[in-house]
Amino acid sequence: MVVSELGSPERFESARQAAAYAGLAGSHHQSGTSVRGNPRMSKVGNGRLRRAMYFPAMTALRFNSAAGAFGNRLKERGKEKMVVIGAAMRKLLHICYGALGSGRPFDPSLHPGT
Repeated sequence: MVVSELGSPERFESARQAAAYAGLAGSHHQSGTSVRGNPRMSKVGNGRLRRAMYFPAMTALRFNSAAGAFGNRLKERGKEKMVVIGAAMRKLLHICYGALGSGRPFDPSLHPGT
């Protein structure tokens, strides 16, 4: 699903652009110094790609040691559950972009603490 929705990695200059295309860039609601809303996922972008990344991100946070450590670090900083899942979705998309761009399979030793 990721390959079909993302297409060729040459379409994007960086993994950040691919994440923005998917709508996985976080957005903060802030107006001046007094109004601070909850952070949320940007809904602009490819909804099918976001949906395709949701359950793999939840599974990675639970069963992958590197992604679990990443999620635990975010939780310790006080991030909410959905913010952590969104960050994991973005991280997985960055990893997918790297694997597709390099043409090599995923190497977990390159992402020890993600």
